[in-house]
This record gives sequence, structure tokens and C-alpha cells, in this order.
Amino acid sequence: MQIQINGEPRTVEDNCSAADLIKHLGLEGRRIAMEINGEIQPRSGYTERRIAAGDCIEIVHAIGGG
Repeated sequence: MQIQINGEPRTVEDNCSAADLIKHLGLEGRRIAMEINGEIQPRSGYTERRIAAGDCIEIVHAIGGG
């Protein structure tokens, strides 16, 4: 199915969860925030949250520094 990630079109498997998407993108274990269709997703809900065709997803990485 087709979705958008950070403004770029992507194809992912049907019935993909937010957790599956994070794995697919190689972002496991990283400090990220995810927004789906303008709604911030709690990390605790990534496994249950299903991605649907046409979803617009924004993923940002936390960057530390001093």
C-alpha cells in the first residue's frame, strides 16, 4: 500500500503496524517521535497502531548535544 513518510511516497506491506514500519526503516532503538495524519503516536501504542493506505507519517529523530 502507498503511504507518505516525511513527504516522500513509500510502499509498505498491508496491515503494517507502526512498530513494523520502524523496523522496516531501521529505526529500532532510536529516539524518535512519530506523527500519523497530524496525531502524535505514543511509543507504547506502536504495536497496536495499524498503518492505512494514504496515511501521512512524519518521523523525527531526537538529537543530543551540548
